[in-house]
Amino acid sequence: MASALTANSRVLDLGCGRGGIVERLGPQGAGGEQTARWAGVDPDISSLWEHRSGNLRRACANAEELPFSSGTFDIVIASWVLEHLPRPAATFREIARVMRRGGSFFFLTPNATHPLPRLSAAIAPLHRFQQRIVAHFYGRGAADTFPVTYRANTVGAISRLSVRVGLRPVEIAWVDDPSYFACDQMTFMLAVMAELLLPPTWQVHIVGHLQKR
Repeated sequence: MASALTANSRVLDLGCGRGGIVERLGPQGAGGEQTARWAGVDPDISSLWEHRSGNLRRACANAEELPFSSGTFDIVIASWVLEHLPRPAATFREIARVMRRGGSFFFLTPNATHPLPRLSAAIAPLHRFQQRIVAHFYGRGAADTFPVTYRANTVGAISRLSVRVGLRPVEIAWVDDPSYFACDQMTFMLAVMAELLLPPTWQVHIVGHLQKR
């Protein structure tokens, strides 16, 4: 993803939260003139107020209705967003709309076929219970634990949505991450062994690069 960025890239961080992507991509996305070409969107207004990059243009909006003109961005990034989408088809249409021709969409999201997201989906209707579980394992506050749907969280679902809106899959891959379910050394070792036993298509994360035709 970083290799696709240039000083002139116009980038949309979809679900930008309080920071993250802008901070991690180094000089391409860290402050100054480069960040002026970035924009962030998030439906949570408190996260936008507390965003750690003061130079980032931010908008409070849902992913199904992005407040930008068509063909605005060279790159759209979504990290830990697809699992929360109530209407993924509408979001994918909006992503394709705001991208220029040949633009790229990069994403990272949980894989719904992995046992942990399956468990998360099962308890999703019990949102307060889910908040307690997340707080216990990840130390995340209730205000930062959002409802999940997992409607765009398999390679098949993502590929079908992409084709419908004119996005071409360049690369989609499964990625393991034992730390996803590790709060101490013992659970980490158990998670490592579990990841080794799972089929490759059950790895806990899906990462991908889609391109607008």
